[in-house]
Amino acid sequence: MSFKSPADIANSACSAATGKCSLQISQMLFLGFLAGAYISFGGFLYTVVTQDLSQYVGLGLSKLVGGASFTVGLMLVIIAGGELFTGNCLIPIGALAGCVTLKEILKNWVVVYFANLIGSLFLAYLIYRTGLAGDAVGSNALKIASGKMSLPFGIAFSRGILCNWLVVLAVWMAMAAEDIVSKIFAIFFPIMAFVASGFEHSIANMYFMALGILLKNNEGLVSQAGLSSHSLDAISVSGFLNNIIPVTLGNIIGGVVFVALFYYLAYKDKFKA
Repeated sequence: MSFKSPADIANSACSAATGKCSLQISQMLFLGFLAGAYISFGGFLYTVVTQDLSQYVGLGLSKLVGGASFTVGLMLVIIAGGELFTGNCLIPIGALAGCVTLKEILKNWVVVYFANLIGSLFLAYLIYRTGLAGDAVGSNALKIASGKMSLPFGIAFSRGILCNWLVVLAVWMAMAAEDIVSKIFAIFFPIMAFVASGFEHSIANMYFMALGILLKNNEGLVSQAGLSSHSLDAISVSGFLNNIIPVTLGNIIGGVVFVALFYYLAYKDKFKA
């Protein structure tokens, strides 16, 4: 076959978990920073593409095109190389198969999550400094940030589960691919689906919400966005935490339980010693 079978992917995932947990902390930091930046590039492209598209093609198609544009982020992570916390929620399959330890997984998650945060914040600040997040793009960025920071805990948590179920499936499917074009297609559809559906990705949200906080004091953009005082108040550090905590927890469950655990249980007799 020109692609790996699901059982072969499970073994590849175990080998990948070993490799990721063997990285030095400095490598995790550099690659994690890059992954946070790469996802943020996809986030900014999404903001640009969707700024006015719905008035021409309707909301549904606007979400579809926006989701398609966002896929560039994970393509950069997987093909160019990067350590992404949400993708690394697949690593526990290695612990279940005896390839890595829980301590090694937690070390990877903590370092990579922190590095993703720094990369996301850096890109948000850099985009802010370019002046490209003005007018319709900036008002769209404010609306996106406000919408995320206003979500109730349970809704954000549920959307986080569904998001990373698809993101880790994209990583899983990319492992099946034997060439770059196949990897691109394996990544494209699950990521497009999660974005178009409105699910919540913790690392992308770090960027979206940070940019919103930076733009909040621009009265012209606030007026153009048409945000109420309540919606504007949600764009804050507390609003950031209000979203990032439940979404991160949901992302962990979505990736660990519905991909890593379920595929381990399905193929546990197929793992190579």
